[in-house]
Amino acid sequence: MKKGMIKATDAFERIVHWSLAISCIVLMISGLGMMFHSLNFLAVPVGGLKNLKLIHNFTGLFFIASLFFAVLMWWREAGVFEFPEDAEWIKVAGGYLWHVDSVPEVGKYNPGQKMFFLAVAIFGAAMAVSGLMMWFPLSFGAGLVRFMYFLHALGFVVIFAFFFVHLYLGTIGSPGSLPAMTSGWVTRAWLMKQHPKWLKETEHKGRLVVYGKEPAPREGQGHHA
Repeated sequence: MKKGMIKATDAFERIVHWSLAISCIVLMISGLGMMFHSLNFLAVPVGGLKNLKLIHNFTGLFFIASLFFAVLMWWREAGVFEFPEDAEWIKVAGGYLWHVDSVPEVGKYNPGQKMFFLAVAIFGAAMAVSGLMMWFPLSFGAGLVRFMYFLHALGFVVIFAFFFVHLYLGTIGSPGSLPAMTSGWVTRAWLMKQHPKWLKETEHKGRLVVYGKEPAPREGQGHHA
């Protein structure tokens, strides 16, 4: 690793991120395999639709646990919009759709990432509740259970769309982004372009972790002879 790289995420953040991502992929594939007759072949490698349903249901429980930790960990930074800077960023679409000379500075997560996080948090919770009610209908009315199927499908459509936008922007759409969720280390140049406000604030508070650099002593501490 090159000296001067900056730590953007810790190990727990990355574990939660990939747990959520992988469970989402498994749920989408298994869900499509059960929903559409033309995609029933997706059940063949696991021994049939019955096994595919079991995989879908139990992966759903893993997704719920991952979603819980994600909301707990990221709500404060990614679940709340800050004005007016976020509104200014939205006006120019962060410079992703057309050339912008100066993109408004934002914190650790830009409004696009916040929209994705909120979509996953809100519709993920809706899919969790609807999925559990579909799995265990108990004494719920038939009309309510049917509505849960609709809600589950709606959640899938929303998350499916956001997922691929997030995948694109996290890779080829924004070069240098992927290491933030693989190794956790990114370049200063990438942070200055994508999250300048967070970089400046974190550096000012003395919380920036730079590879190959000794951490600054905390306030009130010094070297003793």
